[in-house]
Amino acid sequence: MDIYDEIVRLRRLGQKAAIATIVQVRGSIPSYQSAKLLVREDGSMIGTIGGGCVEAEVWNAAREVIDTEKPRHLSFNLGQDAAYDNGLICGGQLDIFVEPVIPPPHAFIFGAGHISRGLSKVAALAGFSTTIIDNRDTFANRERFPEADEIFAEEYEQVFPQLPINETSYIIIVTRGHRDDMRVLRLAVATEARYIAMIGSKRKVISVLKELENEGVARDRLERIHAPMGLEIGAISPEEIAISVAAEMIAVRRNAQSDWRALSKSLFAGESRKLLQ
Repeated sequence: MDIYDEIVRLRRLGQKAAIATIVQVRGSIPSYQSAKLLVREDGSMIGTIGGGCVEAEVWNAAREVIDTEKPRHLSFNLGQDAAYDNGLICGGQLDIFVEPVIPPPHAFIFGAGHISRGLSKVAALAGFSTTIIDNRDTFANRERFPEADEIFAEEYEQVFPQLPINETSYIIIVTRGHRDDMRVLRLAVATEARYIAMIGSKRKVISVLKELENEGVARDRLERIHAPMGLEIGAISPEEIAISVAAEMIAVRRNAQSDWRALSKSLFAGESRKLLQ
């Protein structure tokens, strides 16, 4: 199997991986410069950088890179340690660069109203793939969302099982009413999506959280919800709200939530907990 074909396949499936490349060689080694090893999320591998203890250490580093999404640079001296006595004492040195293979983030936008229309455009510009889901074909159509990767004009419960939602997914709930928001949120909190957000006032959000907790949804699942959604920038118009939500999605993607937003959410979480008790 070709490594590059596998990278394309994994990215299409929304799965992370790490690729290790020998970037520099000094002296004799049991491989060659530019040799590659691809490590998938499940620990399976394609390719080789020479085998033995070096490959075992690189495999461990690759798992860390997958988790942190941050690259690492490793250096090995094949003559310095008796641990390399299984055919790897060649006296050479090599440097290996391990980088994450991260699929493009995918935004699943439930509801096809004015906010969704702006959000789809902004998210696409920011590098997110977008999927629009609404049970009204007069709203969920290619004319309104020309930039969307996929559009579904069906009932939410019918579409949801078809969606490849995983740890790189962003779920945004902006349907036409409270009832439909609840329908989608019940499904969303059961996923491992990286970001789950819902529109609404604090009063509405607290009411929704209380209802879901009464239905038996675990509190740790509820605390993952970003609601009210978006960064607090004083947004009023649908376009401004779309920008605030896209900004929050980027912050989550880059692990760069600002201190003031974290404080705001923690205070709101405390308020929610009081009302949920």
